[in-house]
Amino acid sequence: MRKRAPQTPGDDAAPDPLLAERFAIALHATARAWRVALDDRLKDLAVGSGAWMAIAVLARSDTVLSQRALADRLGIEAPSMGVMIDRLAEAGLVTRTACPGDRRIKHVRLTDAGRERYGKVQAEARAFHAHVLADVDQVLVERVTSLFETLRDRAAERCLDH
Repeated sequence: MRKRAPQTPGDDAAPDPLLAERFAIALHATARAWRVALDDRLKDLAVGSGAWMAIAVLARSDTVLSQRALADRLGIEAPSMGVMIDRLAEAGLVTRTACPGDRRIKHVRLTDAGRERYGKVQAEARAFHAHVLADVDQVLVERVTSLFETLRDRAAERCLDH
């Protein structure tokens, strides 16, 4: 019986289904634990991790985003995005305006108060990230981040195929 050569990165062999399942469970549990811990850290600023991500995407965007574009960037459904924007608008952190060319499209912008809150939340989030990622090799963080981005993109492509 021939021994199988060890797999090297880049081999096109099928992934081990048990490892893939373990990876999926770990990814899901880690993402949830990350959100719960970050929410706890941000509770005094009255912004949860979901709202913080929306504010961060708006703050970092080079262009005005529509409600749909913001939902797509966050990977959430449009109705959920609408509810979140309603809450952020009630708190005075964002404004929602109709697009001049198509009034069905709503543009979302941060207010001055939203930018100020972003700064405060970003400082807390950075402290959280520094704590969680302490003593973790930054090259590894970069590689894993690239892996997650690749997996996210592949998963999105697969969803479009069905």
